[in-house]
Amino acid sequence: MTSHMMPTFARVNLAFERGDGVWLTATNGERYLDFTSGVAVNALGHAHPHLVAAMTAQAQKLWHVSNLYEIPEDERAAKRLCEASFADVVFFCNSGAEAMEGAIKTARKYQSVSGHPEKYRIVTFEGAFHGRTLATLAAGGQKKYLDGFGPVVEGFDQVPFGELDAVKRAIGKETGAILIEPVMGEGGVRVVAPLFLKALRELADRHGLMLIFDEVQCGMGRTGELFAYQRTGVTPDIMALAKALGGGFPVGAVLATGEAATGMTAGTHGSTFGGNLLAMSAVNATLDVMLAPGFFDHVKRIAILFKQRLAEIKDRYPALIAEVRGEGLLVGLRALVPAGALVDALRGEHLLAVGAGDNVVRLLPPLIVSEQEIAEGVARLDRACAKLDRMRSPALGNGGGKEAAG
Repeated sequence: MTSHMMPTFARVNLAFERGDGVWLTATNGERYLDFTSGVAVNALGHAHPHLVAAMTAQAQKLWHVSNLYEIPEDERAAKRLCEASFADVVFFCNSGAEAMEGAIKTARKYQSVSGHPEKYRIVTFEGAFHGRTLATLAAGGQKKYLDGFGPVVEGFDQVPFGELDAVKRAIGKETGAILIEPVMGEGGVRVVAPLFLKALRELADRHGLMLIFDEVQCGMGRTGELFAYQRTGVTPDIMALAKALGGGFPVGAVLATGEAATGMTAGTHGSTFGGNLLAMSAVNATLDVMLAPGFFDHVKRIAILFKQRLAEIKDRYPALIAEVRGEGLLVGLRALVPAGALVDALRGEHLLAVGAGDNVVRLLPPLIVSEQEIAEGVARLDRACAKLDRMRSPALGNGGGKEAAG
């Protein structure tokens, strides 16, 4: 059948018609254990009853009015996010890339209104992924994503991951901010050491820079706290959120201190759909669940169990898996075979996973996953590894697995 979709995605020949918790049912009736969660989006699983009820109730009343008018639900969501974080103000948008664009603009505007319009450059890190817009692609700096789209947007200086001296050398008279993911998702599930983040905070303070955290993938409970920075002891000035923020509904947000957002006055930024009523009902329903007593205790307990079981798999298949890495339920397996081959083998066992940079397979189960479902997922991983181990040959090789950017 001829598709009229622009062929920008290398889609698997598989479609789903419904979901329930951590399970998806394909159009052919077969069930799959979802350890991709829509690439860290469906943090509360599929068809969560509280989210369904909240969205249904709102859909029957009002969907969209625009930001020409007050929207009480976005005021409520913003207040809750600020009370749970470092932030004083929030800007709502529709996606992670849009949230990152807003974060970049906020940092640049701060420098401009503070009397330093020349301080527009941002230090970023090699291997990072911040989105698919022209500016966020430039922030990530990965050639394979930039090729063919004309001149690269100016103002970003990439340095090697984890090299503090390189950061110091990159800071100049035009530097206005430092941008980093506390846990790199697409970049290979690489956890940034708290001491490194602390050093970045000190550099930012010393040079009058904004420290921006990209928590689009690692935020909203994925690491075992509501926000990844809360595990590090380091607080940013500006933070971007999306993915799990709406539990599956498209929504993003820029969180900032009052000082960092000094320049973001009426007319400086906007979004037609940002903060719409359906999105805000999703955000508030997601926060209802995540902020309930015991929710993150469950995530932390399950994450420890998951890591232990994955370590056993690594020990059992040392020729296939080199490392288990990550925080909370943002977990990566650095593979010694092409990551794409392992993802395919897992799908053959009806377990969904997704590739990442550094030849890593990401495992991102919904945060509501049970011990029994973790055990089932690990059993399927074991079977997939056993089959790959039997098939292993020089043709399979090392590395080079397909990456998937969410």
